[in-house]
Amino acid sequence: MRHGLRLRLRDLGAGAAFASMGVSGQLPVWTLALYGLALLCALMGRRLFGRRAKLTALLLLVVAVVLGMNVLAGSLNLVVAACAFAGLISAHRLLSTPEPATDGQVHLSGLLMVAGGAALTGELTYGVCLVAFGVLSSMSLALGVVEAAVPEGEPVPVRQVMRPLATGLTFAVAGAVAFFILFPRLNWNMMGPRAAPGLGAATTGFSNTVRLGGAGTIKGNPRIVLRATLDPAPDKENLDAYWVGRTYDIFDGQEWTNVGGARGTGDWMVTLRPGSEGLIHQRVELLPAYGASTLVALETPSRLGNAASHTQTGSRRARIQELGGGEVRFLDPGIAFSYEAYSLPPGGSGDSFQKLPANEQDALLTLPENIDPRVAQTAARVLNGEREPLAAAQKLAAWLQRENSYTLELGGDVEDPLADFLFERKAGHCEHFATALTLMLRTQGFRARLATGFFGGERVNDVYIVRAGDAHAWTHVLVPGRGFVTVDATPPAHRASQASEFLQDLLGFYESLEERWRSAVVDYSFRDQLDVARALVRPPKGSDEDESPSRLPPLRAWATALVAGAVTYGVWRRLARFLGRERPHDATRFVDAVEAQLASARLERHEGETLEELDARLAREHHPLSPALSPITRRYLEARFGGRPLRQGESAELLATLKRAIAADARRAAAEERAPRARRAS
Repeated sequence: MRHGLRLRLRDLGAGAAFASMGVSGQLPVWTLALYGLALLCALMGRRLFGRRAKLTALLLLVVAVVLGMNVLAGSLNLVVAACAFAGLISAHRLLSTPEPATDGQVHLSGLLMVAGGAALTGELTYGVCLVAFGVLSSMSLALGVVEAAVPEGEPVPVRQVMRPLATGLTFAVAGAVAFFILFPRLNWNMMGPRAAPGLGAATTGFSNTVRLGGAGTIKGNPRIVLRATLDPAPDKENLDAYWVGRTYDIFDGQEWTNVGGARGTGDWMVTLRPGSEGLIHQRVELLPAYGASTLVALETPSRLGNAASHTQTGSRRARIQELGGGEVRFLDPGIAFSYEAYSLPPGGSGDSFQKLPANEQDALLTLPENIDPRVAQTAARVLNGEREPLAAAQKLAAWLQRENSYTLELGGDVEDPLADFLFERKAGHCEHFATALTLMLRTQGFRARLATGFFGGERVNDVYIVRAGDAHAWTHVLVPGRGFVTVDATPPAHRASQASEFLQDLLGFYESLEERWRSAVVDYSFRDQLDVARALVRPPKGSDEDESPSRLPPLRAWATALVAGAVTYGVWRRLARFLGRERPHDATRFVDAVEAQLASARLERHEGETLEELDARLAREHHPLSPALSPITRRYLEARFGGRPLRQGESAELLATLKRAIAADARRAAAEERAPRARRAS
């Protein structure tokens, strides 16, 4: 098919534009299904709306009214509704009869969808879809130009033009990159950053309780739930740090709860404990996969604030509130969150115990009513008279790691999960180890509590990422003069994520690309442009040129100017050659197509015989092709020299008439050749 490749590239480009919106996860599911079906039909060449243009346009209008009513009712965001409608317009055009006007509308709707995708998300997946749309649509438009230059009925030389098209596309992409880097612009986030819920459900979160038992399936989940920038930045690829979210002090034999309630009505900043020298500053971004509103920070958090809630419609400053167990939550809803935190350096939490209300202090020694007596007996036997809290906790943790194994494969709930872990199954995950250590300490009179959050952190560029599989539970033991100190009974090899190493490497590679995309594109601003310009004209810091300044520009400035001049000259030469070449006349292309068809006919052409001379000779000889060739010759002469250009589609009609005449003449000649043979045979 003459237009097959161009139409497929056009349709795939529109699909990439729609995907730039779909990756945000905000479009209604029915919109994704309808567009996917329309794209599939279009790629198969089934233009279902070709003969029902008015009816389908009316249906599209009805859908627009429904979307508008949902927006007015508050059930659908205005930007999301506009993006969904742009996708439906594109789907309608994909299924319509291919025409120049339809092609333009498909490309225009693609641009609208790309703009909509930028409003919904700025993630790396959007960038991939943007590049795919640009390449596919540009190739489709270029092939359209080539098709227009090829006479009707002639095949399009796709293989011959692909190389120059690819070269032109490369120059276009390079120009777009240069325009992006050099043209004054605003930071993407200054236009109001938006958060997208993503394509998958949230994978982790904090609840008011921790129930003991069941499989620890979350440990195998490699999804990234938070990013954090630390100052001072540790010189480590992997952190051996704890990110605390909240603590629990009451265990009833099955689940952990907290006796504390909300403290205050919410504020822009929460101070959990006095600061000190050497605070660790953290800029934390909770991603949509996090699925909770609890702030986490490195142990031991001192102050949290400067919080923002990110939604589909933008970002705004958010209030936070302290709850029981040292938990701090966002009061404003959001898909993602960002905030700053300051944590004390490792080594303890100061006098934080004295700040706890009396009921929370007493709760640090409570035990379940039906606790198995073997728990206290075993703890006393292991401690063997040890009365120093930290030493006792470390002794019990070492015993647990030695006597019990780590596993994520556990059955359902049991009547006494602690006794089952310690004396029956002797295997469990982090919640079992932390619960056992906390309660064994309490049976010996040591105050302790359960803490939950995350363990670890993997460095990607200048940011540390934490995965859902890094979710963890450990123990806080109260040490006089130091406050609460972390002791972890879980075997060290099983504290961080237990996900597949291949999946973690794959997601780590993606996150590295994502981080570069964020810094080089999403967060690229006018200030960055100034830095690029300064880097081109100023020598690096510490170089010899700093010590001996010169009035002449530095060498790198000359080199940059030389390269820029060479590129500009090369582009100018190519454009001048392209624009200056003579374009064949429409009538010339028409007569070339006529000559190509006549070459397949059974005609004896005299050397140097023109089309006009051939037409006159055939008319004298009363040749069967003369009735078809005469109007073609007349229209060629009128179009070429008489100022009467060919109408749209006229050349195709004349060529089709000539083709049918040639075919009829061939059949007549074949019949004449068969007749004598038939007579001789009879």
